[in-house]
Amino acid sequence: MQRRLAHLAVALACALGAGGLASNGADGQIAYGHCGQSNDWACAKLTVPLDPSGATPGTVALSIRRHRAAIGEASSAIVALAGGPGQSAIPFAEDFAETLGPIAATRDLIVFDQRGVGSSDPLSCHAFERGAGPSPGRRITECAEQLGSSRAYYTTADTVADIEAIRQAGGYEKLVLYGTSYGTKVAEEYAQRYPQHVEALVLDSVVPPAGPNTLEQPTAAAVPRVLRQVCDGGACRTVTREPVADLARVLARMPRSPLRVRGTTPTGSSETVTVTPEDLLGILLSGDFSGPLRADFVTALAAQARGDGAPLARLEMTVEAGGGEEGEDFDVPLYYATTCEEQSFPWRRTSSQRARVREATAAARALPAGDFAPFTAAEALGVSDIPSCSYWPYAGEALQQAPSPLPAVPTLILSGADDLRTPTSGAREVQQQIPGSHLLVVPYVGHSVLGEDPTSCSSDALQALFASGVVKPCKARPEPVADRPETLPPRRLGAVPSARRYHGRAGRTVSALELTMGDLVRQLVLSIELGDFSPSGVRVGGLRSGWARLSSTGISFHDYSYVPGMTLSGFLRRETAALFIGGSEAVHGTLRLVGDRRLRGALGGTSVQLPATFGPAAAIVGADAAAGSALDLGHPADARRARLLAGQLSRLLQP
Repeated sequence: MQRRLAHLAVALACALGAGGLASNGADGQIAYGHCGQSNDWACAKLTVPLDPSGATPGTVALSIRRHRAAIGEASSAIVALAGGPGQSAIPFAEDFAETLGPIAATRDLIVFDQRGVGSSDPLSCHAFERGAGPSPGRRITECAEQLGSSRAYYTTADTVADIEAIRQAGGYEKLVLYGTSYGTKVAEEYAQRYPQHVEALVLDSVVPPAGPNTLEQPTAAAVPRVLRQVCDGGACRTVTREPVADLARVLARMPRSPLRVRGTTPTGSSETVTVTPEDLLGILLSGDFSGPLRADFVTALAAQARGDGAPLARLEMTVEAGGGEEGEDFDVPLYYATTCEEQSFPWRRTSSQRARVREATAAARALPAGDFAPFTAAEALGVSDIPSCSYWPYAGEALQQAPSPLPAVPTLILSGADDLRTPTSGAREVQQQIPGSHLLVVPYVGHSVLGEDPTSCSSDALQALFASGVVKPCKARPEPVADRPETLPPRRLGAVPSARRYHGRAGRTVSALELTMGDLVRQLVLSIELGDFSPSGVRVGGLRSGWARLSSTGISFHDYSYVPGMTLSGFLRRETAALFIGGSEAVHGTLRLVGDRRLRGALGGTSVQLPATFGPAAAIVGADAAAGSALDLGHPADARRARLLAGQLSRLLQP
């Protein structure tokens, strides 16, 4: 989430005031105090009623961080809202401030953990703390029973009441609501209920006011479009003619039983992996946060459709090891308490668990099959909240309120063109409800646009909204190299063409070495982006065999194989390197880093010299300064540092 902080903050702040979006100061009633080691933020607790209506006793202590306006006293504040529901916002406070930049010059920035999350009296359940135990469904039921009747007070409407309490206690006349994912639904509902207190809206990766589609129709409908976008500009010419057709072919092979494919684990062992249609959808959804994952999915599908299951097996293992986007700051009980309690599922709330599933399945099957193709309705339901929430015992009545209009306030709506969680169709729906709103669709970006956009397009649009400027469409640009699908992996060394200036088996071995190093870097990038790292570094498995590990001292690998019949062992460091080439089909030999930053050695009787322009390997060992800094891995303590590292490694793939 790297953002430039403008050097002319004062000048732009004046422009903001001239644009009519800023107002005069006011005093608040929240007792802020010193905030740990930070001088930029103040901390406070605000006690609010558990039940905003006051009918049920109890309170919740909201944890709040405030970043003071740089200029004057602010009677307007920006409230930054995290996603989920269940994601803690406070760990992202610095990211929010950096993203907003000079917009916060004349406004306070308020970041708070929503009720039941993070440091705002988080919800917890014994059922989710056990390593093993009852079925997932039983865990959800046990959790609801442990929370008791209070679980009814963690809906979006309750969070909206908390925001209004913060506004009143903080002494603010107006609020700018900046939400991402589920945070957009909170922002929209606040704007519907308190339009007179809304200064502007920034909605990133939009959930419509009525909530997500519980049957996952928009997501299923967006899959073909997103897959074809990965192949824009001929990016798949060496991989496949039609990725959607490949997906349909793979799905057709598992109508009654899942695929069983064999791959290599990060420890180098061979393992059979079971892949279901729901797993394929899960990989696609994980691709919302990783362009390389979207690209690798296209290659893995094409390989699987042609009988090579190793790429899909490794991809499934990588995604499973990454664990998705839910980190230690994500509150699972809160997710279910909000999602299951308030979403409009296609069943009667009084129905039994089995009856709910039957009713939801019937509702999905009543829709045209094309709404879910190439998946089926049942497969789309498998990745929805329906299987989990069918076990949830409701604590309150369904909310019966007529939808209120959204106010005509300055609004920027951001949508990633490749987003499957909150597809652009939802963003267009909200745009139609807010007169004069601006919709910006950002190409080659998935979920959470401001955090994932590698260009300045979305941040420029954000600044333009508050400077009374023009929100411009993103300029056409080629797909990032790291986001383009790799060609199908070779099935044998004999199919690899010889490297330039070399001939025969030695030439094919040199080409296989280049392919292997490119694959190694891509796997490291993918694992880091998905959060699969530890204090000891990042481990990845070879496509055919072996393993590799990235640590603060460099990269080590053992029998790492991408091309059948060739293995790579040794290490790459900033100042030294030794590559040992082996395998049943390759020409064996050793390459070492020499003083002129070249890899030299011999394969059999052939002298080999790889210059500093030799892609990933030469870059890693020191020819590229950015790559050198990337090896300072240590332990990426947060997603921001991990993605910075992944970005540095991605640059090694540039031609």
